[in-house]
Amino acid sequence: METQANKGLYVAEVTTLGGRNGHAQSSDNLLSVHLAFPKEIGGNGGATNPEQLFAAGFSACFGQSLSFVASQRKLPVDVRNVRVTTRVHLLAIEGGYGLAADLFIQVPGVSREQAEELVEATKTVCAYSNSTRGNVRTTYRVIEG
Repeated sequence: METQANKGLYVAEVTTLGGRNGHAQSSDNLLSVHLAFPKEIGGNGGATNPEQLFAAGFSACFGQSLSFVASQRKLPVDVRNVRVTTRVHLLAIEGGYGLAADLFIQVPGVSREQAEELVEATKTVCAYSNSTRGNVRTTYRVIEG
């Protein structure tokens, strides 16, 4: 049963064919990308990979969520100026593979202390932060712009 707390807002549907050396296509055809193993792990490179796509999603979600939190606190943060760089690490772990993520966040228009408070609050709002908590080692660092 769907409650207000877990109400579905949107469903993204993407189909891949060929795994990491294949192709990914969204059901609305807005995403259509070739995939390739990165050169760093023995692939040919030349195309995006799942880790880059995950990093893009995490960065975008965190930046938008931070802007939302700032607006709730009436702080002068313009989402167009919030820069989030996310590094997603593919890890060899016992029995398989895992991920880790490092986010570097620049928040122009507020003090470093305010930016750090916004980042802490955003961790509980961002869908990616909520979904990775306890599953993916994630670090968040405010950096000066």
